[in-house]
Amino acid sequence: MNKTQRVFLIVLDSVGAGALPDAAEYGDAGSNTLKSVNASPALHIETLKRLGIGNIEGLHFLGNEPSPAAAFARLAERSKGKDTTTGHWEIAGVISQQPMPTYPHGFPEDVIAAFSAACGRGVLCNRPYSGTEVIKDYGKQHMETGDLIVYTSADSVFQIAAHEDVVPLDELYRYCRLARGILTGEHSVGRVIARPFTGVYPSFTRTPNRKDFSLEPPKQTLLDVLSQANYDVIAVGKISDIFAGRGVTKAVIAHGNSDGTRATQALAGEDFHGLCFVNLVDFDMKYGHRNDVDGYAGALTEFDLWLKGFLPLLHEDDMLMITADHGCDPGTKSTDHSREYIPLLVYGAGVKPVALGTRNSFSDIGATVAEIFGVPLETQGQSFLREIET
Repeated sequence: MNKTQRVFLIVLDSVGAGALPDAAEYGDAGSNTLKSVNASPALHIETLKRLGIGNIEGLHFLGNEPSPAAAFARLAERSKGKDTTTGHWEIAGVISQQPMPTYPHGFPEDVIAAFSAACGRGVLCNRPYSGTEVIKDYGKQHMETGDLIVYTSADSVFQIAAHEDVVPLDELYRYCRLARGILTGEHSVGRVIARPFTGVYPSFTRTPNRKDFSLEPPKQTLLDVLSQANYDVIAVGKISDIFAGRGVTKAVIAHGNSDGTRATQALAGEDFHGLCFVNLVDFDMKYGHRNDVDGYAGALTEFDLWLKGFLPLLHEDDMLMITADHGCDPGTKSTDHSREYIPLLVYGAGVKPVALGTRNSFSDIGATVAEIFGVPLETQGQSFLREIET
């Protein structure tokens, strides 16, 4: 009988495990984030290898471990999409049958007009753009006029960039809430994102004060059913934003990987009963989208070193799951997310280190956590709890 008291579910944002069979439909044929990163001399992930990441189907180039310490699998995405919101929702049990809207040519004029009128400010850009390039190209004009920089990407996002000296953070967040209220119906984008920056032209830099304003999930997620059953649901990093705060009993702010791992380590020393759900965003935000292979490899190396020290902190009745939410292959020409499998490692004193194969949905994770805690989750995912129980 399962006796797990705490589950630490860590999402390595964008650490994909190879192109899905339908990747070509998304322009991602041949993408493999981990394979690209493996080419870097900066990659040293001995702890992940000891757990069995190289034993996962399609990742054997990382090196096979004869006696892996964790159960291991790769998971396919059943949802339509390849973005943060879709991936995390599916992990938590909700499969998105329709892709969220994207805007390769910018947002319609009526949407921009409504947003501009609500904010009382003009709008600059309104097209897909790199987040670092857009402030370089439009930051000076923004500072001179006070107009807001609105841009998007290949993902379902409405991003608002503003200098913190021109638009105070509270005001920028208020504009995001206004946008969230406007972007409904056919324009229900996955996330409205505040992208504050500072500095003097031409040396603008983005600050850590990003904030995401997500759609609410269309049905109950793992977080909802756990919190309703009086379990703790601790969200570290942007997890709370991704689920619009729903089902979260405690939100821990973390602006990057070091913040996130530090918070997770502190939580390991706390007495809670339920789920600690962590997102480590730097792999995606700092390295994947900027095609920085060595930076990505360095970040994984840093995580691996942290993981080595974290594993001994786990209790006998803890379970650790390490996974991802999509890919963002830094070795391709694209700077966008990639449609990939995600890896999964499951570790704990009560976990058999078995091969779980290639699974049909990210939501197998949610189904398994729901079964661990005995809560009813309506999902197409299939629990693997009985396969890993000792």
